[in-house]
Formats: sequence, structure tokens, C-alpha cells
Amino acid sequence: MKLPIHSPDELVAAIPHLLGFQPEASIVLLPLRSDLPVARVDIPTTARDRDGVWHSISDAFRRYAQPDSNVAIVCLSADREQAHVVGQDFAARLGTIGIGTPILLWADETRWADLDTGDMGLLTDVARETVAAATVLSGRAQPAASRESLAESLVADREPVAALLPETRAAARESTAKAEGHWALARMQRFQRDGIRLSDADAARLLVAIESTPTRDRLWLDMNRGNAGSHVALWTDMTKRAPDEVRAAPASLLGFASWLSGHGALAWCALDQVPQDKPYALANLVAAAVQSGMHPREWEASKTLTADRGTEALAPTRTTAPQGAVRPAHGM
Repeated sequence: MKLPIHSPDELVAAIPHLLGFQPEASIVLLPLRSDLPVARVDIPTTARDRDGVWHSISDAFRRYAQPDSNVAIVCLSADREQAHVVGQDFAARLGTIGIGTPILLWADETRWADLDTGDMGLLTDVARETVAAATVLSGRAQPAASRESLAESLVADREPVAALLPETRAAARESTAKAEGHWALARMQRFQRDGIRLSDADAARLLVAIESTPTRDRLWLDMNRGNAGSHVALWTDMTKRAPDEVRAAPASLLGFASWLSGHGALAWCALDQVPQDKPYALANLVAAAVQSGMHPREWEASKTLTADRGTEALAPTRTTAPQGAVRPAHGM
């Protein structure tokens, strides 16, 4: 998503729309007309914390840095003095890898200030409404009130599908993997056409079908930047309704579709829904893509390799997001 920004007020108002939620006590790095990632971290309060945050995000920024790359740094905090220290520190660090920081702002709940010039202003409803209107026109959902509420939106009543799983598995055993795979693909394509929520019976059947890695990968390989929004809608619903035993696949597919459509925070929340009791290769791949700041267009280039060699050939060891929750996601 690209947004036209005309003032510091609008820049601050754009942040929740780019992240997918309203952040608090954060430093946010926003690319200006470049392929650099958007990143958000909790404001590091010590020099050691700043070193840790820089270690976690620097490779992602080096990966796409160009001679004319610039980012805006926005520190969201009640403590302007702390924001100044942190903002200047990260501006200097970005400068060491050739990335300019022409905009360095502090903002609290009501005001913004330019930490270079000292200019100040109010955060206005006009700016928030202007940015919100632009995101609606782009088809992007309105942001959640917080990251916690975004995570909670992926949990719904899972009992109806859980109750159907035994008979669904029995029916799948009477069928064939090939037939169930064909049905799953057709059911996904039907959802992409009509957008109608799956019945509990169809949801249970789809969740059982994608336990098969070839079936899951066939649906995964259908994803592209053009249809990612439809995949986000489908796999959000499946993740919300899936019991633990069948949630790894839909949550991983949601994570991948979210990353592909530029929703880095939703991708992380989806990965948090993957049960942790056993490794899951597709979740590993999504975590690596988001953590490294990989640009979604690289997916198209890698699809042939993935189709030939499978998920296991590409998935690195799953990593845990560092303290402070780095959330790379391409935006402006």
C-alpha cells in the first residue's frame, strides 16, 4: 500500500494503517519511496536494548538499501527526551548503512514534534480521517485498536468444527487424498469467487484436507500478490475456527498470505496461533520472510523452486521474534 503524505500529522496518522494496529511506546521506521521494510519495535530504554534491536533489524534494511534510500523515524512515547535519544541513535545507525533519515518525529497522544527542527503541531481528526479514507479506497481493512486486539481477532468458537472432526476424518479415509485435494482446491476457488463463509462441515473438511502437505502446498502455491487479500479472508476464518490439532496449516497459510499482502503484524499474530508442540516447516518459512524483511515480490521468483523441491527445501529453522516485537512489513 502506498499513501500520499503531506504533513507530519498525516504521517503519524498513517502508522496504524501500515502496521494493522495502533502501536504504543514504539519506534517506527517508515520507508519513503523505496523498497525498505516498515518496522516497529517497543522503544528500547537502554543502550544494550538499542544494540539488540539494531541487530534484529539491520540485515533487513541492508538487504534493500539503495543510494537514495530514506526512512522516516517516528517515536511514539510520552517521554519526548527519551524519544530524542532513541531517534537520534537510530538515525545515526541507519546512516552507517547508507540510509537517510530526513524525517525524525516524536508524537504522543495529542502532539507531534520534529526532533531536528523543533517544529510542533497537533494530531488532528482531519489528518486521521484523510488517511483512513485513503486506506478504505485502497481496500485495506481499518486497523485494530492494539496488537492484543488484533491477536484476539484470530480466536473464535472452535467447538463446532472440533465436534465434526471425527466423522470428517472417517469420511476422508473412505475417500482418496487426490479426491480430497481436488475438493479443497475447488472449495478455495469458490470462496475466492463468492466470499461466503464456509459451513462448519466444509470448514472441517478443508482443515482435514490441508493436513496433507501436497494439498496444503497446492493451495499455498495459488497465492500471489493479486489474490492475497482473498486468502487472508479465508485463512483468517479457518484459523479462528480451527482446534489445536488442525490449526498449524491454516495459521501458517494466513501468516504467508498476510506477509504477501503487506500485513506484517497480522502475519506474526497468525504465527502465534501455530501450536508450539512440534515444528512446522511453512511456519518457519513465514517467520524467516517476515523477520528478514524479505520483499513479497521475491515470492514470485521463488515459486518455481518451491514447487519443484517443496517447503522443506526452503524453510529455515524457526526463530522467535526478539523482545520488543520487531514487525517488518512493506508499506509506503
